[in-house]
Amino acid sequence: MKHFNRRDFVKKAGLGAAGTNVLAGCAGSEPQEVGETGGVSGPRVSWRMASSYPTSLDILHGAGTLVADRVAELTGGNFTVRVFPPGELVPPLQVMDAVQAGTVHAGHTADYYYIGKHPALAFGTSIPFGLNARQQTAWLKYGGGLDLLRGIYSDFGMITIPFGNTGVQFGGWFRRPVDTLADLRGVRMRIPGLAGEIMARLGVTVTVLGGPDIYPALERGVIDAAEWVGPYDDEKLGFHEIAKNYYVPGWWEPGPSTVLQVNLEAWNDLPPAYQAALGTACDAATLMTLGRYDIENPPALARLTNEHGVTVREFSDEIMQAAWTETEAYLEEEATADQDFRRVYDSWRAFRAETFSYFSTNESVYTDFAFSRT
Repeated sequence: MKHFNRRDFVKKAGLGAAGTNVLAGCAGSEPQEVGETGGVSGPRVSWRMASSYPTSLDILHGAGTLVADRVAELTGGNFTVRVFPPGELVPPLQVMDAVQAGTVHAGHTADYYYIGKHPALAFGTSIPFGLNARQQTAWLKYGGGLDLLRGIYSDFGMITIPFGNTGVQFGGWFRRPVDTLADLRGVRMRIPGLAGEIMARLGVTVTVLGGPDIYPALERGVIDAAEWVGPYDDEKLGFHEIAKNYYVPGWWEPGPSTVLQVNLEAWNDLPPAYQAALGTACDAATLMTLGRYDIENPPALARLTNEHGVTVREFSDEIMQAAWTETEAYLEEEATADQDFRRVYDSWRAFRAETFSYFSTNESVYTDFAFSRT
């Protein structure tokens, strides 16, 4: 009954928003031809994209501008996208609401911000102790994951396109060391997604904040700890000025994807060639984000430790094992409660078992040997 009511509600909400949004001006499909310069000739289409990521985060926010530039290039300037930072049109954690309502045509955000709408959305970003960046991309694009998630998104009148990946993230900033489960209890931490659910089970007081709001909360003592992405972004946001204990690994985000959420009406109004251009641009943004973070994170970590007095610490085996146990229990509970979650989870779990087995027989043997010697 809970499952039926949720679908009924979101469909009615989507219908209620129709006719009062910016999508009324979307151009319809027309026959497309490739022009002499390789661009696609066709109707003029102008979109607005809301981003969850401030302009100061040049890789994440830059992924949005890269997509806008690439789409314009591929369509000969006929399909343009204007990217709005968080706060200009909507707050950073309300991007999905704006896309669903048609306030904007698309949004660059992270699915796991919206697990309150449906817990299975977390699979679109990252699951604790889940897939690394390569594995996440493989499951989404070639292992059936994206099709399953799009089935859920259709309930909200939306479609989703993978759009960027940061690689494995760091475990966050803590004012005081947390060596045991007892040390975690009562810590007030900014952490979203399923990780927040698991941390809450370990006794952490969880807060979900957008990127621009984390530093002020940490500075004022509203929170004691926070996680974001990794050294390059975290240095830009200044967390090291307040908290000096930097933990690894980010077991909750081993390969998190960001996403382009697109209003389904706006998507269907696009000519097929424009849809293809948008998909191609999102693929380019995924490559860019992975490459840029791998270039920028190592020197940023060196600066944090050598110049800013940051200490990198590993989560203890006690904490890691407890987090693993709670994660497995949570996933089973949600799968029992919701059939949509079960379908996505079963696909993801089977893929994880297979790919982890493969990676452990080859890649982990290589990394265990080679990484320790540098």
